[in-house]
Amino acid sequence: MEKPVLVILAAGMGSRYGGLKQIDPVDSQGNKIIDFSIYDAMQAGFQKVIFIIKREHEQDFRTCIGDAVSKYMEVEYVFQDLENVPANVVIPEGRVKPWGTAHAILCCKDSINGPFAVINADDYYGKSGFQSLYDYLTTHEDDEKYRYCMVGYELGNTLTENGYVSRGCCEVDENGFLRTIAERTRIIKKETCAAYSEDDGESYVDIPFDMPVSMNMWGFSSSILEELQQAVERFFANEVSENPLKAECYLPIEVGRLIGEGKATVEVLRSGDQWFGVTYKEDKPFVMESIQKLKDAGAYPERLWE
Repeated sequence: MEKPVLVILAAGMGSRYGGLKQIDPVDSQGNKIIDFSIYDAMQAGFQKVIFIIKREHEQDFRTCIGDAVSKYMEVEYVFQDLENVPANVVIPEGRVKPWGTAHAILCCKDSINGPFAVINADDYYGKSGFQSLYDYLTTHEDDEKYRYCMVGYELGNTLTENGYVSRGCCEVDENGFLRTIAERTRIIKKETCAAYSEDDGESYVDIPFDMPVSMNMWGFSSSILEELQQAVERFFANEVSENPLKAECYLPIEVGRLIGEGKATVEVLRSGDQWFGVTYKEDKPFVMESIQKLKDAGAYPERLWE
């Protein structure tokens, strides 16, 4: 079996945050959230990382992240280009937004030939998730079905006080396997629960804090790439014309489709760790405080890459 590779989704625009948040330092030594994720992944056993980025951000990523990490792990860059579309597709005028997470993973198809993990660049996941992912990917292979996994977090551990977030809300069966996943793009934190809206905040539906959610922390075999190829082709054929400037092909939705079709199982590896991230600029002080507390507790050295 090939050793698992870590794939990091870093091509998002960070529009709500107001900048390229993936390279914004969260401690006094200049480390970014992505540095802590890579450090945790390396401690778990991962030896190679693939950054999915926009081509115009390559030099920034090399300077701020990749050059330091490359002393400890193998590093590769893959570009999620707007022009990377099927031959018969005309890119809508005015389209700037990337084509979504499923399209991003597909951009790695020439760089992956074995199991791999997927994370977001701007989410802090905690150590246990990376160890669970690595252990699963080194002990499971496809058989009559695709055997995938996902690290699931409690919704209440993934919310911000400063606005709304998007989460994949999960239904898990009695054996710990993902049954369904619903992408909720507007979830807010209330006093005793969370709530989501499907009408731009006109109305909200309450959901419990302990609901398991996906934070885009996945484990796959390379079989997912052929499935995503077909999914992306369907997306361009059927969905882009309806919402040409904002339509996206979401990885969780395509995974849910494979489960529904009986092609795949997704074991949910539960994590009790606290998530945090910088969805909004106002989140940064809390993130910096949380990182320092982890360092004070001995979870990380003061300087990661020394």
